Amino acid sequence: MKIFHLLPLLMLTINYSGTPAPVKPQAFAAVRAGTPNNMVYNEDEMIPWRNQRKLSWDDFLSSPQKQGDAVASTSTSLGISYQVKNGELTYTITCNFSRKKSWGLLRTDYILAHEQAHFDITELHARKLYKALYHYEFNPDTFKKDIAAIYEKIVDQKEEMQQDYDRETDHSRRKITQNNWLEKIDSMLGETEPFSAYP
Repeated sequence: MKIFHLLPLLMLTINYSGTPAPVKPQAFAAVRAGTPNNMVYNEDEMIPWRNQRKLSWDDFLSSPQKQGDAVASTSTSLGISYQVKNGELTYTITCNFSRKKSWGLLRTDYILAHEQAHFDITELHARKLYKALYHYEFNPDTFKKDIAAIYEKIVDQKEEMQQDYDRETDHSRRKITQNNWLEKIDSMLGETEPFSAYP
């Protein structure tokens, strides 16, 4: 299910139930990334993705819900907020895990690894979003439409990957396929490392 929030300082968010990139002045002449130091996270509710900070079952605070034979549910969000001031575009990308919307019924290390991978997939697409914005050439006449289109494309790709992951692993039941997916996601995180320091 896709949930979009459009605010005056455009904030687009979609929910699902780690070297900085090199500077390229010609592409970003009118684009300046926001600083992550301005972000304040309340980890009682939301956990930003960090390579050193893996999920634990203590992070799953919601009461288990009967959803077929589901044994856990992970809620993550990929968002971008931006504004233009004096002809300059600044933006911030977020990738978060919602503690209060995530739950675990069967709390094993194996199931936790499956749920962590859902969070990792969202992180992969936060990096893809940063890469796309890195290559975006700012147009003062079309930037709102341009950024919305970039965001929606990345979100669609993220949702497709999340669904492929659950379908191919049968929600973690196919152990060999599950392990293959974990290796694939880990490899992709390594490949996208240059875009992990998104603003």
